[in-house]
Formats: sequence, structure tokens, C-alpha cells
Amino acid sequence: MSEIHPTAIIHPSAEIGTGCHIGPYCVIHAGVVLGDGCWLQNHVTVAGPTVIGPRNRFYAYGSIGQQTQDLKYAGEPTHLVIGSDNTFREFVTLNRGTAPGSETRIGDHNNLLAYCHVAHDCVIGSHVIFSNSTGLAGHVIVEDRVILGGMTAVHQFCRIGCHAMTGGVAKIVKDIPPFMIADGNPGVLRGLNQVGLERAGFSTDDIRALKEAYKTLFLRGLPQTEALAILRARQPLPECLRHLATFIEASERGITRGGR
Repeated sequence: MSEIHPTAIIHPSAEIGTGCHIGPYCVIHAGVVLGDGCWLQNHVTVAGPTVIGPRNRFYAYGSIGQQTQDLKYAGEPTHLVIGSDNTFREFVTLNRGTAPGSETRIGDHNNLLAYCHVAHDCVIGSHVIFSNSTGLAGHVIVEDRVILGGMTAVHQFCRIGCHAMTGGVAKIVKDIPPFMIADGNPGVLRGLNQVGLERAGFSTDDIRALKEAYKTLFLRGLPQTEALAILRARQPLPECLRHLATFIEASERGITRGGR
């Protein structure tokens, strides 16, 4: 049985899983599917269409699944899809997609701290941490195990590669390659996220290879195509370098460059 406070307002068409806790003054709109074991503290609003997986925790005053803030939006059905075992702290806001049928998607085991905002059409991986007041504009892609420092602001259409990290109050206007640290306004690369990689269990050989790749790509003044050719010429090519090269080659906004 779910525990639903008598002051909560739940639309008759909303689907509530088993074992949920829905606290005082929560509002759940039509088109919401709430998975088993979810916990809504109090004053949480969930609009739809939104599908939420099991065991997610929403703290007070969160606004989940509201319509996009994009001025092009004309009221079409768009979606928010959330995986499992995420934590959304106080005043977090998550918006749905913009174009008809589009979606904002959030993976599993993520931790979004107070006042974070995820705008329309973003795609968030799993095991990420967004520190307080981090904001993503529309169409941002964040890969797995990223850590964004407090008040990081990410420009629309940017991508942030896996195991990357930003410093507090960073302004990100171009793609951040995987495994790197970025900081500043505008953000520049400060080096390899070595401590994060060690904690994630990367081997000494992989970390050494990524350090050398950072020097080749960002410190030696080589044209990007030449630097990538050198990186790909390494044999055998570790999977981490393969992913790094593929991420850079796929960039449309351009890559955040290295600082010295």
C-alpha cells in the first residue's frame, strides 16, 4: 500500500505504484506514472506526460515535468522520462521536451542537489552529481558519472563527456571532453580528472594514456585532426582513448580548449 497524505491532490488518471510515500500538499497531474517505492516529501508538483521509475526521492518544492520554457512550444504532448533510484533535492526543476513527442530523459542513480534546473530535451546519463544551483539549458547531453560544481551553467546543445568534472560557477559554452576537468568563465580545461578516475577504478595504464592524450590534444598546439590521428595511432588503442576521440570527432559546438 502507498502512503498518501490527505492534503495531496492526485489526478484520477495518474498511475501510482506500490509502496509510494506522497507527502503533504503534493500535486500529481494527469499523465503521470509514478513507479514503486517513490518518495515525495511535501509540496512536490509532478506534471505530465511524465514517467518516473522506481525508488526516486523528491524533496520539498520540486517542480517535475512542467512544460518546456522554449517559446516555440505550442502545447503539443511532450515527455519527461526518469529512471530509477535518483535523488532530487529541494526546488529542483525538470522540464519536458519541446517538439511533439520529444522527451527529456534522466537515467539512474543520479543526485541533483538543491535548486538545480534541467531544461527541455536534455539527456542525462547515470551516476551523475549536480551540485547546488547547477543549470542546464535545452538540448544538453551529460554522459555517465559526471560531476558539475555548484552554479555551473551549461549552454544549450553542449555535451559533457563521461567522468568529466566542472569547478564551481563554471560557464560551459562548448563540449567538455570525457575524463577532463573544466573551470572558469568561459570554461577551459584544467587537466585530467585523475582523482575521479582513480576512484572509479581506472587502471594506472589507462590514466597514463589519458594524461598523454591530454597533452597531445590540448597543450602541444597541434591542429585537432593531427592530434586525433596521433591519438588513434596508438596500438593497442584503449577503450577510454577510443571514446575520447569519438566524442571529439562528433562535436558540433566545438571542444572546450585547454588552459595552461
